[in-house]
Formats: sequence, structure tokens, C-alpha cells
Amino acid sequence: MKQSLTLAIETSCDETSAAVVANGRTILANIISSQVPTHQKFGGVVPEIASRKHIEHVIPVIDQALVEAGITLGAVDAIGVTYGPGLVGALLVGVATAKALAFALDKPLIGVNHLEGHIFANFLAHNELKPPFVALVVSGGHTSLIHIKDYNELELLGQTRDDAAGEAFDKIARVMNFPYPGGPHIDNAAKEGQPAAIAFPRAFSDLTGENKFAFSFSGLKSAVLNYLHTAAQRGEAVSIPDVAASFQAAVVDVLVMKAIAAAQHVGARQLVLAGGVAANSYLKAELAAATTQQGIGFFYPPTVLCTDNAAMIACRAYYQYLVGDFADLNLNAVPTLALGHSQCGKQ
Repeated sequence: MKQSLTLAIETSCDETSAAVVANGRTILANIISSQVPTHQKFGGVVPEIASRKHIEHVIPVIDQALVEAGITLGAVDAIGVTYGPGLVGALLVGVATAKALAFALDKPLIGVNHLEGHIFANFLAHNELKPPFVALVVSGGHTSLIHIKDYNELELLGQTRDDAAGEAFDKIARVMNFPYPGGPHIDNAAKEGQPAAIAFPRAFSDLTGENKFAFSFSGLKSAVLNYLHTAAQRGEAVSIPDVAASFQAAVVDVLVMKAIAAAQHVGARQLVLAGGVAANSYLKAELAAATTQQGIGFFYPPTVLCTDNAAMIACRAYYQYLVGDFADLNLNAVPTLALGHSQCGKQ
């Protein structure tokens, strides 16, 4: 059977990436050009700079992906691209490039939801994984619980009401003088601290009300900032490892509790972790322990597929390709794109 080749482009934030994936599951190339060194001096991503860097890098990473995959553009069956959510200027670079390629090659254009791409990264790492399952998406901009009923049928169960978990990690890391991105530094510092050293709040921890699958991390962020500022004003010594471990535990406790409850609510026997914060060692360990205790299968991608990459976009695009979920050349960037919305308006 002829293999189906998907070329995908990802430019939603500060990684410029292009990938070639065969039959939705086999990575032939996954090239990622990171802008982290560029943005580190600013303590976070500067949207205008990110857009300009994408313009510089998008064609070279596509060329490199094709060379590594050992194919020409003519061999590609479909063009997938992230069109939201993300930074609008950054998204536009990828969307414009993908539309040009699809038009020139007369190939189907497929607009991919970035968050759905994160979930589908797990299919690239686990051949045995199939729907249905519950996915916990934890990234810098989003914290969501999604019921994946089938490859193209997703139901949002709950999401953050304010700050995302990854955003809270980065903001607390900045106050603790860790360089951007701060999440990995908090993870490492926490290994030397005590998770129960400081009693930080667990917001929306009630599993019986209307917020049972919602998240909120703004109050926790404020509590940590107040703790650090109060200690500084009083001239008191602060244990950075203890603060990191206690903050991280406050985030992870709620994520794990709600993820397990969501899986039980829909009767799912599999739980998938996705997004940049999926690389957090404490989160993975706590979810592994909780799912083992409940007899639930647990899946997460390797670190390279946790952060933004085009292979996950190609995987998601492939399953849209199978059902003819194509875009036309009017496809535009949608920075606030919601889960479950395709470019064809399907739900």
C-alpha cells in the first residue's frame, strides 16, 4: 500500500518547525529551530521578534526536513499547518507558507489546531495507543482536559479559568531569578526541596461542583509571590528548593486529581499527557503512580515531542486528511482557536 506523506509546518510561538510523517505515525523528519536563546534576554517571548525569526527560518527548516526524509516536494500528499491558537504574527508566517505550497503543488491544505497536535504527539510515540482516552494538555498557554472519543471527535471537559500551569511556572521562575524558560529550572530545584514545606493553595479542588474539571492557577501564583515578597521585606532567608517543590506540588496535585477524576467520569481506561509541561518529571511520576493505582493506562511523549514541533501537527493533519477535513486558500490565523474547531467549521 502506498504510504501517505504529510508535510507539516509549526510556527505558533517561538519554535520554527517542519516535519514529514508517513501514514500519520512514522516520523521521517522533524526539524526544529528554537528561538529560546533569542528570547532569554527578555525573560519571555517577544511576539514581533518571534515573527521575524519565523520568516528567516521557515524555508530552511522545510528544505532540511525534505532532505532528511529523502523526498521531494512533489512526493508530499498533503500540507498541514498550525493555524491556532498562538501568537497571531507567528501563526501567519506558517499559514502563508503552507498556503503557498498547497497552491503551487495543488495539494490539500489542512489547518491544524495546535493543542490537538500536542495530544496527537502521543500517537507518534505509542503505536498501540488508540481512542478513546482522556488527555491532559498542560502548556504555557493552556491547561485542559479533553475526552478523545475518536480521532476526529473531541470533547472539552474543562480548562483553566485564568493562568495556565506552564504560565504560572514561568512567572514564578522569573521571580526566583531562573532564566527563561523557567519550568525545567523549577523542576530541577524542586528535587532538592520538600513538597510539603509550604502550604500553598489548591484552587478549584472540589470535584462535585460545576468547576470539577476547571483549573485556576492565578491565586497560587499570587500566594507564591506574596510569600517571596514578604520574606524579602522581613529579611528572612528563603529555601528556593522548598519554594519550588511546594509550588510544583500545588500545581501537580490538582492536575493529577482532576485528570484521574475526568477519566473515571467518562469511563476511560487510558490517560494521555501532552504539552510542554508534560516534560515535568514530578508530574509524570505522580500521574504514573495515580494511574497505576486506578488501573488506568498512562501515556506521554518523549521530551522532543512535548515541546512545539511539526511532527505532531503532521500526525493530526493525517487524521483530518483521512476524512477530507481540508481548508481552502482563505485559511487564516486564529490566535484564540478553541479545541474541536476545524477549518471547515466541524465540531
